[in-house]
Amino acid sequence: QVTLVESGGGLVQAGGSLRLTCAASGRTFSSFTMGWFRQAPGQEREFVGAISRNDASTYYADSVKGRFSISRANAKSTVYLQMNSLKPEDTAVYYCAARTDGGFFYDMSTYNKWGQGTQVTVSS
Repeated sequence: QVTLVESGGGLVQAGGSLRLTCAASGRTFSSFTMGWFRQAPGQEREFVGAISRNDASTYYADSVKGRFSISRANAKSTVYLQMNSLKPEDTAVYYCAARTDGGFFYDMSTYNKWGQGTQVTVSS
């Protein structure tokens, strides 16, 4: 079993930065591919990015490419989402998720562990 806990959300002005952290319990963190998703009010949850378990390759949604970056520290069972040049449209609840099986990184149904989410609000 693994439990995911996100932190680091908050209120930031447009153009600012935040770093989200997702801490995982358990001793098998390195075996998980980790994803970040977000959900804005009244909208469906959407893919933000992911980092693979094998070689730490990263993948991003077009909307955040070049502004967000994902990294992981397996020794700390932690994955990070660095968000730069934030825009008001980045406002959402951000969730980290974990999976051990394959599939498209953007496919939420392939992730079987989810955190509770952390709110990010970007003011204009």
